[in-house]
Amino acid sequence: MTISVAAVDLGASSGRVVRGTVSRDVLRLETVVRFPNLPVRTVEGLHWSFGELARNVGEGIAAAALPGPLASAGIDSWAVDYGIVRQGRLLGMPRHYRDERNARAVAAAQDRVTADELFAINGLQHLPFNTLYQLFDDARTGWLREGDSVLMIPDLLAFELTGVRGAERTNASTTGLVDIGTGGWSADLFRRLDIPFAFEPGLTEPGTLIGEIAPDVREAYGIGPVRIRAVASHDTASAVAAVPATGSRFAYISSGTWALVGLELVGPVRTPAVREENFTNELGVDGTVRFLRNVNGLWLLNETKRRWERNGRSVDLAALAAAAEAADGEPVVFDSEDPRFLPPGDMPRRIADWCVEHGIAPPSGEVATVRSILVSLAHAYARAVATASRLSGFAVDSVHIVGGGAQIPLLCQSVADRTGLPVVAGPVEATSIGNVLVQARAAGELSGALADLRDLVGRTQSLRRYFPR
Repeated sequence: MTISVAAVDLGASSGRVVRGTVSRDVLRLETVVRFPNLPVRTVEGLHWSFGELARNVGEGIAAAALPGPLASAGIDSWAVDYGIVRQGRLLGMPRHYRDERNARAVAAAQDRVTADELFAINGLQHLPFNTLYQLFDDARTGWLREGDSVLMIPDLLAFELTGVRGAERTNASTTGLVDIGTGGWSADLFRRLDIPFAFEPGLTEPGTLIGEIAPDVREAYGIGPVRIRAVASHDTASAVAAVPATGSRFAYISSGTWALVGLELVGPVRTPAVREENFTNELGVDGTVRFLRNVNGLWLLNETKRRWERNGRSVDLAALAAAAEAADGEPVVFDSEDPRFLPPGDMPRRIADWCVEHGIAPPSGEVATVRSILVSLAHAYARAVATASRLSGFAVDSVHIVGGGAQIPLLCQSVADRTGLPVVAGPVEATSIGNVLVQARAAGELSGALADLRDLVGRTQSLRRYFPR
């Protein structure tokens, strides 16, 4: 017997809806819809076009249901962003985490709760766009008090579909407002930051049934009865659930717009050294902790491509990456974690400027630039793997790369070379697979622990292995 589910997987630049067919020996995915997910700039700042996003999700679930009934649908997305709701209606468009307002909130929030105190409670890496800073700014301007609830992006989309509010645990853990020791909201942080306790008080576990798509939504999109189920709604939590590891001593790199580099642990690590190295503790499936660091990812490559395409020409990144793999000589290595590479803009110029400032000849030409980006990213990833192992005392014997970076041989081989560890690349659609697996297990089609789910991934998906040279 097999079942089919729909996985809605939303990234910071694009989204997709996948129909997953699952049994004890089958794991098959078909992407039925892909769509862009781009920010919108207004006089107020950078926002998400939520109405368009919600429409694409509804139409995508309808398309996924066309071949036959769905047991359920689940939604995962990027972290930290949210919508403010009042009396069942979204107030405005959700802010984008790259909006410039975040910088002004950090210092003011840390006047209330120091960085050391924050880390002791939430165990999170400091990032200027963490949810608590965004909410603190909304509270200071009075905007937050206009609403009666706050919903993270996947929870907000589920609410639009079902009318049921919720707060899924893996994504909630990225807000900075969860006590990583207890796994629940920190009432102390809400009080000290003057943030109204507008989230749902209880946290939902991955696999929990949220509700059925409301009749008016079904009519609007032509969808039959479909249940919406909570998954590991932080996309990295879903991706890590799908890492096809055969043991426990692996590191992972979830490679997309961001690269999430880390380990899967049974509990948080909150030593001063962890905070100094800017590592984070986020919650995963089945009570695990994702001990990781956010490292700049394929954002650099995609922004570079956008810059080159400004005059209407087309750029084939796959062809450039293949040419970069075949190139001779030492590549230019720059610090891809420099803050200048965070906002949108002219990435090739920023790379060149960094090189000049550090007495290095910048990469010359498109192939050299792509090679420089990929090798520099691999260098940062290898450094993060080594640091995670040292900080946690957890010895690593392999590295798994999932997501878009898994299909770039130069990146994968460079990680193997710089870590000195074998690299297993794939699956590319790990986030969608993790989403599907959690739904299938909740529906009773699959059973067992994470290791059992990962075994199915390893038996059914195409993987490629790289060994250090």
